[in-house]
Amino acid sequence: MYNFLANTKRMTVAAMVMALYIVILYVTQGISFGPYQIRIATSLYALAFVYPFLVVPLGLANFIANFLFGGLGFIDMIGGCFVGIVTTWLIVQVRQRHYNLWLAALPIWWVPTLCVSAWLSYLLNLPYAVLVSSLAVGQLPPAICGVLLIQALSHRYILKKEF
Repeated sequence: MYNFLANTKRMTVAAMVMALYIVILYVTQGISFGPYQIRIATSLYALAFVYPFLVVPLGLANFIANFLFGGLGFIDMIGGCFVGIVTTWLIVQVRQRHYNLWLAALPIWWVPTLCVSAWLSYLLNLPYAVLVSSLAVGQLPPAICGVLLIQALSHRYILKKEF
C-alpha cells in the first residue's frame, strides 16, 4: 500500500531544503560566485546523509540557483545539477556503507572542485589547475560545515526517524 503521508512529508522537506539552499545562496552570493566560490549553501548537501531522498532535490536546487544567480548559462545550470546529484549520492553512500562520518566532507569538497572547474575553465578561458586550486580552498569550509551539520542533527531525534 502506498503511503501518501510519508510521500507528503518527503516532498515538504525537499521543498523546504531547496528553498533554504536558494535563500542561503542568495544571501551569500557575494562570496559564492567570487574567485574562491565559498558556497556555504553546498554544506546543505550533507542533509542527504540524514534524508537520502534529497539527492535529486538538491541537484535541482543547484540548477535553480545557477539559473537565478549564476549568469553563465545552460552549461553551468546543467553542470550544477549534475554536481549536486553526484555529491549528495556519494554522501548517501557514506551513510549506507557505515563509513566514518567525516568522509561525507570529501564529496562536498572535491566533486564541485573538480567538476565545476572543468566547465568554468572552458567558459571563462582560464587554466583548469588555477580553478581547481581556488575552488578547493572555497569548498573546504562548506565541507566541514556539512559534517558539523550532520553531527548536530545526529544528536537529535531526526536521524532515528525515517521518512
